[in-house]
Amino acid sequence: MKPEMIDKSGEVAEVTGGYSFALAGVALVALASGALWWPDRRVLVVSDLHLGKSERVARLGGSALPPYETIDTLTRLESDIARIGPLQVVCLGDSFDDITAAHGLPDGVVDWLTRLQAGRDWVWIEGNHDPGPVTLGGAHRAEMALGPLALRHIATPGASGEVSGHYHPKARLASVSRRCFLTDGARLIMPAFGTYTGGLWSHDPVLSALMSPGALAILTGRVARAIPMPR
Repeated sequence: MKPEMIDKSGEVAEVTGGYSFALAGVALVALASGALWWPDRRVLVVSDLHLGKSERVARLGGSALPPYETIDTLTRLESDIARIGPLQVVCLGDSFDDITAAHGLPDGVVDWLTRLQAGRDWVWIEGNHDPGPVTLGGAHRAEMALGPLALRHIATPGASGEVSGHYHPKARLASVSRRCFLTDGARLIMPAFGTYTGGLWSHDPVLSALMSPGALAILTGRVARAIPMPR
């Protein structure tokens, strides 16, 4: 099955570099960017944007980071939105590095987010870094159900049909490490979409305990590539 999207004319087109798979009977596409596409509902899901991380690190006295991560993250998100044309965008928690960063976004970034939200439903799922509502458009929810899927920030042991983030999974293929999706047909753990985000190796006991035998790691990069989940 080829990965598909629906372009602005309503026609179905191939998503270059995406990987198609099923979760709880739902046909989904893991995009090479680290976003998730649900073609039938025209829903785009991203997780762990961590906007404002460089500002928070500087505010707390950490090592100075070049303050470009928000621009880079939103540029990549805007590219996916422009290419696919989703009707709904769901940000799966930790969209901001903390609540102060969320309230302190530059006016230009706020305007940028407003433009991205225009003409589509936008949902902010709360995460552990941004537990409160923010002064931006869109709906704010603890978690949400879409058809048979449950979208939340942190995976719940034993859940089925669950899409979550939080752990920033990554895996290695030969000598190259990549952010990755993890899926075992019952749940999906999303990679972090934000530019300044670390990762947890897929063989970490926390992730191994959540994922059933036979799980896949879908590596991001130029193309989305599935390998057996390294344990």
